[in-house]
Amino acid sequence: MESSREGIEGAGGPPKRLGRTWTIAASSDAMDPEVVPSSLAVIAPILRVANEVEESDPRVAYLCRFYAFDKAHKLDPTSEGRGVRQFKTALLHKLEKDDVTTRDKRKATSDAREIQDYYQNYYNKYVKSLENNIGVDRGQLVRTYQTAAVLFDVLKAVNQTDLDPQIEQAGKEVEAKKEIYVEYNILPLDPTSASEPIMMFPEVKAAVLALRNTRGLPELPDTRAKKQRGIDMDLFDWLQGMFGFQKDNVANQREHLILLLANIHVRQMPRPEPLSKMSDTALDIVMKKIFKNYKRWCKFLNRRNNLWFPTIQQEIEQAKILYIGLYLLIWGEAANLRFMPECICYIFHHMAGQLSNVYKGTAENEKAIHAEAEYSFLENVVKPIYDVIAAEVNSSKSRHSEWRNYDDLNEYFWSPDCFRLNWPMRETEDFFRRPMGQKTADQKHKTFEQGTTGNKRKFWVDKKNFVEVRSFLHIFRSFDRMWSFFIMSLQALIIVAWNGSGSLSNAFSGAVFEKVLSIFVTGALLRLLQAIVDIGLTIKAWRSMKNTDILRYILKVLVATVWVIVLPVCYAHSWRDSSGLVSTFKDWLGQSRSPSLYVTAVLIYLAPDALSALLFLFPMVRRAVEQSNSGIVHFLLWWDQPPIYVGRGMHESPIVLLKYTLFWILLLTCKFLFSYYVEIKPLVQPTKDLMNAKKPGWYKMFPTGDDHTGIIFAIWVPIILVYFMDTQIWYAIWLTIFGGINGALSRIGEVRTVEMLESRFRSLSGAFNANLVNSRNDESSHRHQRGFSLQKFYRPLDELYKQYDQAGTGSLDEESNSRQTHRDGLAPHASFEVAKFSHLWNTIIKTLRDEDYIKNEEMELLLIPYTSDVEMNYLPWPAFLLINKIASVVDVMKELTDQTNDEELYKKIFYKDHFKFHAVKECYVLLRRVLEMIVKSQQDCRVIGKLLEDVKDIVTQRKILKSFRMSALPLLVSKFLQLISILEKPDMTKAEQVTFLLQDILEVYENDLRRETEDESRHIDASQSSSHHDEKIRMREQLFQIKSIEYPPRSKILKQAIKRLHLLLTTDQSSVDVPANLEARRRITFFANSLFMDMPPPPEISRMMSFSVLTPYLGEEIVCNKSALQLDNEDGISSLYYLQQIYPDEWKHFLQRINCESKEIWDTEKTALEACKWASFRAQTLSRTVRGMMYYRKALAHQAFFEMAHPEDVKKGFIDDIGEGPDGRNLSNLLANIEAIVDMKFTYVVTCQDYALHKRKGDARASDILQLMEEYPAMRVAYIDEIEKDRRKEYFSILMKAAKNGDSERVIYKIKLPGKPILGEGKAENQNHAIIFTRGEALQAIDMNQDYYLEEALKMRNLLQEFVVKESVGSPSILGLREHIFTGSVSSLAGFMSNQESSFVTIVQRVLANPLKVRFHYGHPDVFDRLFHLTRGGISKASRTINLSEDIFAGFNTILRRGNITHHEYIQVGKGRDMSLNQISLFEAKIANGNAEQTMSRDVYRLGHRVDFFRMLSVYFTTIGFYFNSLMVVLIVYVFLYGRLYLVLSGLESRLSDIGLQENIPLQMAMASQTIVQIGFLIALPMIMEIGLERGFTTALSEFIVMQLQLASVFFTFSMGTLVHFYGRTLLHGGAKYRPTGRTFVVFHAKFTENYRLYSRSHFTKGLELLILLIVYDAYGDPNHKGAAYYLIMFLLWFLVGTWLYAPFLFNPSGFEWQKIVEDWDDWNKWVNNRGGIGVPEEKSWESWWQDEQSHLENSGVQGKIIEVLLSTRFLLYQYGLVYHLRLVQKSSNVAAYLISWIVIVLVLVVVKAFAWTKQQFSAQNQLLFRVGRGLIIILIVASIIALIVPGYFVDIFVGALAFLPSGWAVVQMAQVCRPLVQKVGMWDSVKALARFYEYLIGLVLFVPVATLAWFPFISDFQARILFNQAFSRGLQISRLLAGKKEKKMS
Repeated sequence: MESSREGIEGAGGPPKRLGRTWTIAASSDAMDPEVVPSSLAVIAPILRVANEVEESDPRVAYLCRFYAFDKAHKLDPTSEGRGVRQFKTALLHKLEKDDVTTRDKRKATSDAREIQDYYQNYYNKYVKSLENNIGVDRGQLVRTYQTAAVLFDVLKAVNQTDLDPQIEQAGKEVEAKKEIYVEYNILPLDPTSASEPIMMFPEVKAAVLALRNTRGLPELPDTRAKKQRGIDMDLFDWLQGMFGFQKDNVANQREHLILLLANIHVRQMPRPEPLSKMSDTALDIVMKKIFKNYKRWCKFLNRRNNLWFPTIQQEIEQAKILYIGLYLLIWGEAANLRFMPECICYIFHHMAGQLSNVYKGTAENEKAIHAEAEYSFLENVVKPIYDVIAAEVNSSKSRHSEWRNYDDLNEYFWSPDCFRLNWPMRETEDFFRRPMGQKTADQKHKTFEQGTTGNKRKFWVDKKNFVEVRSFLHIFRSFDRMWSFFIMSLQALIIVAWNGSGSLSNAFSGAVFEKVLSIFVTGALLRLLQAIVDIGLTIKAWRSMKNTDILRYILKVLVATVWVIVLPVCYAHSWRDSSGLVSTFKDWLGQSRSPSLYVTAVLIYLAPDALSALLFLFPMVRRAVEQSNSGIVHFLLWWDQPPIYVGRGMHESPIVLLKYTLFWILLLTCKFLFSYYVEIKPLVQPTKDLMNAKKPGWYKMFPTGDDHTGIIFAIWVPIILVYFMDTQIWYAIWLTIFGGINGALSRIGEVRTVEMLESRFRSLSGAFNANLVNSRNDESSHRHQRGFSLQKFYRPLDELYKQYDQAGTGSLDEESNSRQTHRDGLAPHASFEVAKFSHLWNTIIKTLRDEDYIKNEEMELLLIPYTSDVEMNYLPWPAFLLINKIASVVDVMKELTDQTNDEELYKKIFYKDHFKFHAVKECYVLLRRVLEMIVKSQQDCRVIGKLLEDVKDIVTQRKILKSFRMSALPLLVSKFLQLISILEKPDMTKAEQVTFLLQDILEVYENDLRRETEDESRHIDASQSSSHHDEKIRMREQLFQIKSIEYPPRSKILKQAIKRLHLLLTTDQSSVDVPANLEARRRITFFANSLFMDMPPPPEISRMMSFSVLTPYLGEEIVCNKSALQLDNEDGISSLYYLQQIYPDEWKHFLQRINCESKEIWDTEKTALEACKWASFRAQTLSRTVRGMMYYRKALAHQAFFEMAHPEDVKKGFIDDIGEGPDGRNLSNLLANIEAIVDMKFTYVVTCQDYALHKRKGDARASDILQLMEEYPAMRVAYIDEIEKDRRKEYFSILMKAAKNGDSERVIYKIKLPGKPILGEGKAENQNHAIIFTRGEALQAIDMNQDYYLEEALKMRNLLQEFVVKESVGSPSILGLREHIFTGSVSSLAGFMSNQESSFVTIVQRVLANPLKVRFHYGHPDVFDRLFHLTRGGISKASRTINLSEDIFAGFNTILRRGNITHHEYIQVGKGRDMSLNQISLFEAKIANGNAEQTMSRDVYRLGHRVDFFRMLSVYFTTIGFYFNSLMVVLIVYVFLYGRLYLVLSGLESRLSDIGLQENIPLQMAMASQTIVQIGFLIALPMIMEIGLERGFTTALSEFIVMQLQLASVFFTFSMGTLVHFYGRTLLHGGAKYRPTGRTFVVFHAKFTENYRLYSRSHFTKGLELLILLIVYDAYGDPNHKGAAYYLIMFLLWFLVGTWLYAPFLFNPSGFEWQKIVEDWDDWNKWVNNRGGIGVPEEKSWESWWQDEQSHLENSGVQGKIIEVLLSTRFLLYQYGLVYHLRLVQKSSNVAAYLISWIVIVLVLVVVKAFAWTKQQFSAQNQLLFRVGRGLIIILIVASIIALIVPGYFVDIFVGALAFLPSGWAVVQMAQVCRPLVQKVGMWDSVKALARFYEYLIGLVLFVPVATLAWFPFISDFQARILFNQAFSRGLQISRLLAGKKEKKMS
């Protein structure tokens, strides 16, 4: 983005690369409009026209290029623009060449005549003909006028004389039409497009007419000129002329408002009459939504809003539209200011005031704001504020306190002081001051200078309301109520356990209760601490803060100080036996004891809290109080809540409050009981014994105090830390419980298997139509009663046919006529409902087939064979429900005798299984149809008819067993099966067999099956009779002759019947196996399950809410290309081969679909393209996302078809091609209307930020985008274009669409931006620039790694109805959706990540939304109330670094602005996740960085203070609490081990057994609690519950066991290390940044160097530190009195160490292959020894990486550096303790031994430094002297080692290494923090050398075990089995074997 980019305008031809080699490129590039330099973008249309006319007239093309060259030279005569000189040179060469070649081809006598003739011919041939052609493509018409206009400009340039008047007139007409016929997005608003289907909708007409009402408004200067050119003026044109908005911004917002008004207008009930007149209610709804925030803002600032309305009704409507339009135009052109909603309110306030003055008639002396030019609003209003933002961002560093971000600048407009800016805004105000320069070391505030010219003066501009300072104190400050509660509770628990019997029941006894009351003294101290912290973290904002706010901070400290004095004094006065300080306090007040004094003081102290508690019980009252803008209320709330604009009135309803209060009461009860009885109480008595024990003679170097403070500290600190941490564990437990109950009540998992689907499929048919298709029958309204019910019942659709049959039965009495009338009405309704269900279900199944999840055979089993046959009076269920039903019926019936009656038969066979009855019925109907259609002679038809009537009568009379011999039934069925088999696959050689089989069937029926022995002649001919046997035979032989049989079958209906019948009779596959693909099964079962969940009823398609989908895209993969798929990695495995092994069944289905063999896939371009698509749809590509999102259009089109089409057309099914209906109706208008209604309801915008850059570079991603647009014409692409003009860069936000007929893209809107749009976080800024092109009332945010499904898209209009649902606190602002992680099958790591993410996006989100009410926006695919967020800052925040996790801040912002976020699980969206350990670690590092930034953000602080106590707990443990508690888990391990280190090195541990503390059960339980978090229990618990709900608890248990076998605990333990490191480091020092993960296939081996760079500081160094701790503890600890619990804890700690050290190699593909190990070692040595420097990347040199790794320290604050130094001192403890355990010391405790050890270290460093100096000085000049010196040093070192070994001090070498190595590491760490000082003294190179030694040593420790294991071949096989599924592991081995064989052959 920093480099200039070339502009683009127009289209044509493939993209070409433009770079430094441009001058030697083919000169043909010069005529390509795609490679035009950005400063010459205006000539691109001329070159495009030249390319178009090249073939028809080369000379005209030459003239166009010459004109383009002339214009380019005039634009940049000195060729200063980038690429201009090369472009002009190449174009000139092209012109010189073409001038010679084209001159002879000129048809006219001169160039002027040539161009004139060509123009005249073009005008007559194309322009006139297209104008007269009504059905012409409008895009072609636009392009024709553009070409004609260019040709006319060339004609005028070439023809210097007077033009022909007719041609000149034609040129003027073309120019005028060119302004009218422009590219449009959705609505063609030019005068000739009134007949377009979308413009014919009454609601659109109403909106257009309302906008064109300009009566009464002052006429602008250019109004008449536009009317003369045929341009209709509307209110937006008037606003543009008055305020100077951009033309394309006006066009964009005009369409935006028309669609918005039309969609709301059509939804009004009762329906407006006439519909073509705009409804006042619709306008009021839009006004309310758009101006709700503006009115609140005015009210908050005590300003009257400027929405003034006239008294005439017609003018009121006009005024409303003008105000709405004005706001939208401001918003549409505000660019980065859209992140500052109150800034936009300020701008609108003043501009609306000017607009109001027009209506009031007081605007005579007022001028429009800078309306001189089109860009006047941008230049004079937007750009000054943008320049302030850009200046702040450009001066920003890691310290957020040094610059003002978006929130700081926006909050300036929360104060009445903002009106000092005046209007027009004065740039002399402080707000517009620019940063003057970088901050110096001695400055405390940021220096600014005036933004205007003149004398520059320095001054400071600070933040106003909040300062983001890097400090862990933010955790306490934001959630001080929680920490105070836990600390006071801990004190109370210890007091109760310490005094009396220790029972909780004694807490309220006299003496104990008095001591418990001391917690309020602690509370006062904590409040004082909180007040001091507040001042410390806001001090940098005091210069710009209000005096009242400063006064509040000071008074809080003073009041807290008073209470810290008063409460202890009063408490001392009530103490019975006092001593010490308490006695002193008591002397002040006298010796009389008065408990009531302290109680009174406490009551007064708690009075404000009591008031808050009272308001907590009445949330509606508190909400009203906080929302009040009364001065009295502000005064009363001033102490507790300063008057800021957001965070007021966020309290929920009493029911919601009760639910989450109950949750936390249960949780806290369990937590405190566990903490008391397991952790605190058992430790009290041993502590008392320890304090009373005699102090032994321990080492003097380890003082413990008289009361053994050191031991107590080592024992109690881990317990206390666990006390604060384990709430997170209980939170996970109760979240799992509530989530499971909530999920069960939501019906999750009711249909989770195919068997369950089969059992509920009948009810599913009713649910399908009730929930997905808006029924035209009012009887279905009762189906949509929302809410929980024990059983959700939907009437099966097949019962409609039963109702139809019942209506036709009965006697012919006087009611028969009415019954028949009723029956005639039921039949069409039943067929209509069944048709909708069948066609929509079949569409879903066919989509699954197109996606290759099922094969053709499975598709046939899943399809519903519905036809529009009027005789069909049943619902033909899918064949998979009827498989084996006929065979099972035959098996049962053949054993029955005539002793069994028919009622028992029906009960035995049919009553328990409805589908058996249906299978029999359908087989009978199909057999009847087949027999009746294949026979043609009358005699045969009579025989068949009699036979069928006989069967029907017997069945109707229930005489089956009396009339038939069931033993003959299998024989009859086999004959029918043979007949159907021959009919299905016609073979003329078997034609006679048809006759024989028909005769056999008749014979079996008469002689074997039928019991009655009547004369067979009645079956042959009713009018003939004969008693002769030979006559019977003769007549039977005459039946069913081949000439009277239709063979082969020709009728389509007959073929379908035969195929269906054969399917029912022959398929023996179990329905459980259909479909076999797990993904297809999951999708079908979830879809079926979701239809029984609670969802709103679907509105009519015309009345549904309109919505848009927005997908941000930067540079990720769009589609997998052929070369990438075929490219083999180091193991000989290609990406395509990898996918084939991961998805083997889908690959087979794909080959079946394209009818191709695997080896032939690349033979043709078509199959290769299909293969690329197949792979792309299984990767995380943009094409997969686009395909999924475009299912919305398909779903809406089908639903619209069912509502808009004639019932007879619906029965035929949805048709994509234009045809005729059954009665000859032309359906072209229907399809056009369907397309139009879908366009109104749905818009999809992909914001490809760098599309223009990719296009100019010739990047394949640009062409891939174009291919997507051609495949999905309704998709829109927004991008940012950077154009160089007058040596300045201009930026444009552009929207384009696909062009038809294979043409290039077409630019719809091109809106100029005030500057570079990407100032903060890229993704949020990318969304922001494109959000203006979205439409509708809802907006769904979709990331480019997501997928969607047609069946889920069908439920979208149900979901959008949730916005209409009124909850206790209003309609939802964000609708949360569940996700399905589709990357879980790729590898074991992907499976872990998939399960982890799945539980988070399902059960966790479910509980956060209900009951906790703290669900935020965690990314996509949430659906936003678009108008709510449009006016409140957008769908994300973009301040650099602080909003790194930009998504969740949208949720914070929504809650703080009184929004409501819900979660819905009846609809799901697919999502991909990272699949390799490195990718996952980068992602988790980004998340941890983001949470660290959240910790110090104003949003978290305000949430922690503005919500009630219990909801505040939910906020904490949902957001930063998880990360801080994970940090505490690691801290507990460190504290525990360092405490043990202290005990063992001091010799204290051996004496703990004397006082019963060796078996420290509470400490062991505390470490067990830590372990629960360490191994991922917090993640696994909700995961198991969710899997159990969705797939069964047996499956959940088995999957959990498999995960453990795949080393899931290793993964979760390792991930915890990643989170902890990056969270802690970011909060302490900064360094947060976006970390791209790549999301590629995991088929590559990560080198050792890469793993080291990624995990050195986060895992390896910490793991080695813990390793040394464990070694020292095991070496010097007391081995006695240690039970099983101790060894378990030690095992888990060793497990933690091993995981942090070796997990990256365990999860690395081919990580234990010997050849890879050798290559990694060589690469590692090169990397470590390479020198760094400018331009050397960290991948190539350790030195470069080392410098970058400590870059976060450069901008760290003093506090962070001090803490870093203090933390580094822990490494000195090893030396301090181990020195006295050396044999050389002889058990001395003299401090001299420790000092000598430091002298040794200094000597070693001096030697190293001297060695380095001698190497530098003598290695080149005096090599001999250098070698001698080096040899002497080596001899000295060896001699020292021998001197230690010989006397028996060998152990001291090992102990010395353990002692001195950590000290050296401490020196390195401290030197990095104090780098400027170290560099000054010239020791930095020595530190670097020492650091390199340590890095090499760490690498050896890591490398040796890995290399050792690589010697064993089975280790590599074992690893492959763990990482990948069995098929891929097998393929991996085969490829290696083949590679080995190939190498042998070559040798």
